[in-house]
Amino acid sequence: MNTGTVGVLLAGGMARRMGGGDKSLLELEGQRILDWVISRARPQVDALVLNANGDPDRFREYNLPVASDVIGDFAGPLAGILTGMDWARREAPAAKWLASFATDAPFLPADMVARFHAAVAEEGAEIVCAMSQDRAHPVFALWPLRLMDELRAVMENEEMRKIDRWTARYRTAHVSFAVDADGIDPFFNVNRPENLEEARLLLGQRGAA
Repeated sequence: MNTGTVGVLLAGGMARRMGGGDKSLLELEGQRILDWVISRARPQVDALVLNANGDPDRFREYNLPVASDVIGDFAGPLAGILTGMDWARREAPAAKWLASFATDAPFLPADMVARFHAAVAEEGAEIVCAMSQDRAHPVFALWPLRLMDELRAVMENEEMRKIDRWTARYRTAHVSFAVDADGIDPFFNVNRPENLEEARLLLGQRGAA
């Protein structure tokens, strides 16, 4: 595959609503949530980098490069996006795009990046973000790597932290993804302990169907 796109798996948050730790390493039906995410994200991009802070050895079994935030103080998902851009510039200089994936969403669409690129071609968008059920999911997005220096500047000089505030400065398209045949929102995310149980129930329903 040669999409000119690098993927960044965003696992740099503090997971306060889950009580701390790595949400992505929680088990869901015999696999970690991160396994579910990687299996869907990897085929869509040319290379993957995992954005995570702290000891990278806890992700050793995934055999992925791990990059910690290039902006300190847990600056949120924009820091992870900038980190992915920084890694892509150094390690995949031919790439032109970065696709970002949250690592707490085990049902993410397998055609997400392809549909994002289609929106770029059809709408002349600079940035593309996902939607489902009339709700935007800006951490699932496609970013032109040429914006890296601009993003770094606004994060350092304006303390930009909100994705929506930054995307508002550019031509941004939103691609809507439908709930699947089993009633699962593709961007369902495991934010709280009760969400993990809900994900298990959803998978049980899918298996029964």
